[in-house]
Amino acid sequence: MQSKRLIWVSTLLIALALFLAACGGGSSPAPAAEAPAAEATVAEAPAAEAPAAEEADTEEAAAEEAPAEEERLGSTLIGEIEGPVIITNVDDFPSEFNEAPMLADLVEAGDLPPLEERLPAREELLVVQPVHEIGKYGGTWRRGFTGPGDGQNGHRVAGSDRLLFWDANAFPEVVPNVAKSWEVSEDGTTITIHLRQGAKWSDGEPFTSADIMFWFEHMYQNEELVPVRSSFFNIDNGATLEAPDEYTVVYSFPQPNSIFVDVLASSVNVFGGNAVFGNVGMGGFAPAHYLEQFHPDFVEQEELDALAAEEGFDNWVNLFKDKNTWAANPDLPVLTPWKTVNPITTDNWVLERNPYYFGVDSEGNQLPYIDRISMTLAENLEVLNLRAIAGEYDYQARHLSLANLPVFLENQEQGNYTLSLDPAQHGADGALMINQSYEADPEVGKWLKNVDFRRALSLGIDRDSINEIIFLGIGVPGSAVVAETSPFNPGPEYRQLWSTYDPDQANALLDSIGLTERDADGYRLRTDNGERLVIEIPSIPAFIQFTQLGELVKEDWAEIGIFANVVEQERTLVESGRAANELHVFFWQNDGTDELYLYPYHALPINETSGVGPGFGVWYSTNGEQGIEPPDNVKHVLDLFTQGLAGTAEERVTIGKEIWSIITDEVWTIGTVGQSGAFMGVRIAKNNMGNIPTRQFNVQAGQTPAISRPATFYYTDIDE
Repeated sequence: MQSKRLIWVSTLLIALALFLAACGGGSSPAPAAEAPAAEATVAEAPAAEAPAAEEADTEEAAAEEAPAEEERLGSTLIGEIEGPVIITNVDDFPSEFNEAPMLADLVEAGDLPPLEERLPAREELLVVQPVHEIGKYGGTWRRGFTGPGDGQNGHRVAGSDRLLFWDANAFPEVVPNVAKSWEVSEDGTTITIHLRQGAKWSDGEPFTSADIMFWFEHMYQNEELVPVRSSFFNIDNGATLEAPDEYTVVYSFPQPNSIFVDVLASSVNVFGGNAVFGNVGMGGFAPAHYLEQFHPDFVEQEELDALAAEEGFDNWVNLFKDKNTWAANPDLPVLTPWKTVNPITTDNWVLERNPYYFGVDSEGNQLPYIDRISMTLAENLEVLNLRAIAGEYDYQARHLSLANLPVFLENQEQGNYTLSLDPAQHGADGALMINQSYEADPEVGKWLKNVDFRRALSLGIDRDSINEIIFLGIGVPGSAVVAETSPFNPGPEYRQLWSTYDPDQANALLDSIGLTERDADGYRLRTDNGERLVIEIPSIPAFIQFTQLGELVKEDWAEIGIFANVVEQERTLVESGRAANELHVFFWQNDGTDELYLYPYHALPINETSGVGPGFGVWYSTNGEQGIEPPDNVKHVLDLFTQGLAGTAEERVTIGKEIWSIITDEVWTIGTVGQSGAFMGVRIAKNNMGNIPTRQFNVQAGQTPAISRPATFYYTDIDE
């Protein structure tokens, strides 16, 4: 097997060299990591002649030297955390204000009210000190996106409208955002939010507590719109929301809920803002004055049904969700720095500055600096990466492949961009989440539930080899446990627990549980009908080379007699299969698990989006009314999670460590390599873009790069 890997590495290096020579700074060959030649070589590897001893020594020496070189390569791309600062002392607020020339022209033409009528009063403003300098107005930010399902591409740069947000310099510290301030009661049972008096929607209508109460009373409590409510704000268990006045809302809970401030700052689907989650969990607030016309509480049902049919929807719910979709409906009023003017359903998703945005820089210039964001459709990820390599994008992080790192570096000067790497704290950039609630095939389900089976699969993976081939030696091989820098990490020993390459122990474990019979090709047989046991691995072509990674796992598992069937599928198809409890394995990164209580979906079965047991997740999220009742060991972990949600910050850390120790020991998820920056961590920025941090927190909660306040990005040469 090692000779096969060496041949693969050599072929990849040759393909990469050829690609660099042909690319000449950004022409159109496919990225080397995707080269068909590499896969063909793997298929032919068993018949290949072994290299001569001297050649083999040379290859092995080169392979041993490569990690150190790649680590040096990666380390040079990682800067120091930095970001803009939210100024909260009113005495430091600016007293004079300016606006973008394109808006001044509209004011002069009589098509827009003056700036002083569009902004809140001075003491109500969101004031941002840019990370480096005061910017300039103008320009169009060029990006790439992959189609209507790629809404996160725009949300992450322009959808930061949650009530609170994260400090770009001190995550997880919380700072003001849409809301001006907040208070937590001494007993932790109430959180009071103070809104900005005078803040307006993008159409000029006031934003008040009525918009939050509209969301609560007519959207969140409507079971057709929100059939399953958030465990963070469960009204069935006594949580309430009230508005004492136009600019105050009070969230109340029957027990302390100290985590709720973090929830309001995060991209949690119920509270993460109207832009990101308007069509899912409804986002925490909504423009009542606009959406009332699509809701049966305000419109006769017959009239609403006719409108839905006229616009091509089968019911009012789908009509309402469509109208509340920030990326697709240019008519939807928003609170974001930019708003959609050309929808995501076209081949050019365009956003334009919001003339009523309530944020200014520290010298009183209304944000954002950049006039427009233009995202052009890329037919696939290879095309998007090639356009980035060629310098066609001004700032891009989403979908850039770690495998193309050498190519990006080679083309930096000609493309006039700078490459940076932002490692994340989650444990696995390639994670095999084992579906322990799988029932469609009882024989397969029996083994997926078996802890020694899962441990054997994990021990049967050569992670060091995967790190070199897929992650350029930059990542950290090991289990799926959160990084050691996270407060929830239970100890450094958990990185290697059941995660070192040991095929002998893996084979012994599989034999011990009764999988002893094999077919003529050496693969283990099912115990119910004597056929080959097959584990399905669906791979999604996004972020990293999941298909190639899956093939490496398949090759390793063949050595312990387990046949893996790796099938590349479109993302929504895989996710629908996961929600239906149809997958053996959900193959993805376990991003967000470094914020365990905010994003437990890739670690714990808390709803239908969990890869480790969506059937159990439905049971948990519906209080046992639906789904599949989990076994006692899973119930214990879910009970711990529930206790952590209700506990203090210190208790959450203690419980979080216990949860990670259990699920790592029981291998709920098989990690491969993590902390590489492969997920949202590879980014390029043109050299004429200002206020770009050298490194930013790469966290799901902050919707990176939103945590860096892209409204302060600008073009340094705009006047040239």
